[in-house]
Amino acid sequence: MISIGFVFWMFVVLGAIIGTLRGWAKELLVSFSVILAIFIITVLETYIGFIAGFYETGGPVTIFWTRTTIILLMAFFGYQTPNIKLLAKGAVRDKLQDSLLGFVLGGINGYLIIGSIWAYMHWTNYPFSFVISPESPQVQSVLDPTAVESTLQLIKYLPPVWLTAPGIYFAVAVAFTFVVIVFI
Repeated sequence: MISIGFVFWMFVVLGAIIGTLRGWAKELLVSFSVILAIFIITVLETYIGFIAGFYETGGPVTIFWTRTTIILLMAFFGYQTPNIKLLAKGAVRDKLQDSLLGFVLGGINGYLIIGSIWAYMHWTNYPFSFVISPESPQVQSVLDPTAVESTLQLIKYLPPVWLTAPGIYFAVAVAFTFVVIVFI
């Protein structure tokens, strides 16, 4: 058995490695894509009436897969960014800076993507048989109590937990202001 907290941190490190290879400018667009995905989910679930009925008929698995699909689609399109020629010239000159900042932003992207999926899985009470809640007695009997407690504490800091309305609206405004000023 492997802790879901360990899997989370493993993907954050993987995101950081990918960010090192891609550079900060491309990773920043992925961050904005994930923020936009959380915004879309918030707007759909708050203001679109038939979504609640769709969720009621589908149950927890439908809720999880709807949210996860939106996150993964937006992350996919964020990773498919075109070459940004204005920033590429400076990135060649400052390759170490670009890689280091890419490392940080890649880790943040891993946190945003995997943390969002984990939060949605937690909110739907881990609807899959191969993933067990850290609160279950089965997990608590195998893992160290401090590891279980730290995992439960980590859930409080996952992106959809703290990035709610109205904060998500400000995050989208800042992201798109940055895109308009810097990238266009």
